[in-house]
Amino acid sequence: MVNSQYKKKLDDLLNVCRKNLRSVDENLITNAFNMSLEAHKNDLRASGEPYFIHPYEVAMIVAKEIPLDDVSIAVALLHDVVEDTKFDLKDIRAEFGDNVAEIVDGATKITDIFRSHEVTQAESYRKLLLSMVNDIRVMLIKFADRLHNMRTLEYLPPEKQLRLAKETLEIYAPFAHRFGLAKIKWELEDLSFKFLHRQEYDQIVRQLKSRRREREHYIKKIVAPLEKRLAVEGIIYEVEGRPKHLYSIYQKMVKRDKPLDEIYDLFAVRFILDTEDNNDCFIVYGIISEMYKPIPERFKDYISIPKKNGYQSIHTTVVGPGGKLVEVQIRTKAMHEIAEKGVAAHWMYKESKTSIDKELEGWINWVREIFEQKNDYTPKELMESFKLNLYQDEIYVFTPKGDLKILPRNSTPVDYAFEIHSNIGFHCIGAKVNGRIVPLNTLLRSGDQVEIITSKNQNPNPDWDKFVVTHKAKSHIRKWIKDELNKKAGGGKEIWEKKLRRHKFHINEDELLKFIHTLKFENLQEFYLGLVEQKFDADAIIEQLHVRSKHPTSEESARSPEETRSLFSKFVRSARELTSGISILGSSDNFMHQYAKCCNPIPGDEIVGFVTIGEGIKIHRKDCKNVISMRMAESERLVEVGWPLSNGADFIAGIRVSGKDRPGLLSDVTHAISTFQNTNIRTVNIDSRGPLFDGQIILFVKNTDHLARIIDKIRKVEGILEAERFVA
Repeated sequence: MVNSQYKKKLDDLLNVCRKNLRSVDENLITNAFNMSLEAHKNDLRASGEPYFIHPYEVAMIVAKEIPLDDVSIAVALLHDVVEDTKFDLKDIRAEFGDNVAEIVDGATKITDIFRSHEVTQAESYRKLLLSMVNDIRVMLIKFADRLHNMRTLEYLPPEKQLRLAKETLEIYAPFAHRFGLAKIKWELEDLSFKFLHRQEYDQIVRQLKSRRREREHYIKKIVAPLEKRLAVEGIIYEVEGRPKHLYSIYQKMVKRDKPLDEIYDLFAVRFILDTEDNNDCFIVYGIISEMYKPIPERFKDYISIPKKNGYQSIHTTVVGPGGKLVEVQIRTKAMHEIAEKGVAAHWMYKESKTSIDKELEGWINWVREIFEQKNDYTPKELMESFKLNLYQDEIYVFTPKGDLKILPRNSTPVDYAFEIHSNIGFHCIGAKVNGRIVPLNTLLRSGDQVEIITSKNQNPNPDWDKFVVTHKAKSHIRKWIKDELNKKAGGGKEIWEKKLRRHKFHINEDELLKFIHTLKFENLQEFYLGLVEQKFDADAIIEQLHVRSKHPTSEESARSPEETRSLFSKFVRSARELTSGISILGSSDNFMHQYAKCCNPIPGDEIVGFVTIGEGIKIHRKDCKNVISMRMAESERLVEVGWPLSNGADFIAGIRVSGKDRPGLLSDVTHAISTFQNTNIRTVNIDSRGPLFDGQIILFVKNTDHLARIIDKIRKVEGILEAERFVA
């Protein structure tokens, strides 16, 4: 038996329930009240008051502001019992049955998500949404829970105040908007604003308070001339002044960079008509427009075309007495109920089972859309998608057949195409807006008629992701991009494996992953994509892996002189194989020739021929010291020769590099080379000795100028001390 203090609280709660709910199981609510009181009897809140006051106030919010049913009231009273007390879910199930237990369980899980600070993780958001799809009452009770916590936020430490206020502003308020809970959304925003921007909040409160009488007097002045006309028409109505809520005023001040005095729609009037005939709203609009000059571009008819959350009303702005702009809203009582209570106003029951009417069905479909691409969103992308979908203004566009489509503001023809059908979005190549062809990133406006041009050969363009705004378009485009990258990476993997087989080298993926991390690749997919896009040369990487397998530590000795000579000989042979001989005096005929070992000329060098007896022509570099002596002694045996024209083909050159070793150095060097005129690297050999390294790079170049410029780029890489042409 509860004491008199709590007996009065129970009576107050039951009275509110009797007033606002269709039917009330008083035993259910009384039993839940008693269990909650017993469970929390030893607990205190941060304010010092008994903890039970919190679930009680949450139940009162549900009963007054989100009136659903008696089950919701019971759950509100019990929502913290499983989490914070000796009672568990089995106790609740035994006492109240499966229905109450499941909703309490859902509310507890959401609390766990937020308490563990996992709220930024994509999976946690999915759990949040999934709980709502199972039973929307879970989230509605969480709104009431959060609202009471925000009303008492002042008792918490400052850092917790800021965290909860930010979380409320970014998540709970937008969700309340999506649910159509206007009053709760405004209060959540204003309370968050109070703790996040206290100075600005206090300033706006002071200014509005000082002008309250002026505002009330002005509203009476506007309404007075209308009363007689409305009486003649027999329209019964309530009128209320509706000053903008504080956070909305603050947003407009920031957006427009204007002081409070210049925010034109601080004056707002709402007419709530006691009628079931929607046409009466238009009659009232006509009367107001006759008496006060309307601003045409500020007229919005949400009655003929409701918002996605079911909101209906006429909005207009008129020039009132003294030239002040006044925002006017006109709606019926039923519309006002939905505007204030949103989802709760749509709640229906059949044989004790929840069913959802047509307006709610659209909302549920939006939630389900979130799950369509659940494996393809990073937490950051999912958060972005939620914010886009939760809190957008809407535009209304038409299909070529005149069907209405509701899209978020700033939607483009690509958003519209995906809204019609994903296949139309995938194959969209162009669009007509009001009969004219427009770019696909054109921003649509309310009233536009949109036609999509498709081609079966078209695929999504990755750039679309930069301008589309709907969840559906973004999720499909990102999934396609990721699928394409996976295919591309698969091709890169095949190339890599063929290269490994050709080099008769084996490395498992774990070892490869460790190695590519030193080259600043985050994962294997990025590595394989780089291979396909020719950002580096696979042979060079494999050669480096060979070196590491032979010299696993930096303390081991570098390549021997014999190995270096062998490498250069191999390089010279490769370079010469790309030519088809030597031409003499511009002739295209090939002559028997040999390359002088004293200077090892390669394609690209300036060369001269020396006619020998029995060995054909010996090819020397022009700056070879032996050629200088030949010019003095046997100049008649020197002939002008040249490398054959290669029709723009590249030739092989070598660069020797040395410097200070560091993680990622090889990646930076190869990147500097490969990004310069798409230069292709053939092999790279790097050896480390303690903190220093030296090595050779063999690559394809167009000419000696190309080679010189690449050497300059290498010298600019951090850690490179020397880079020069590799000659012998």
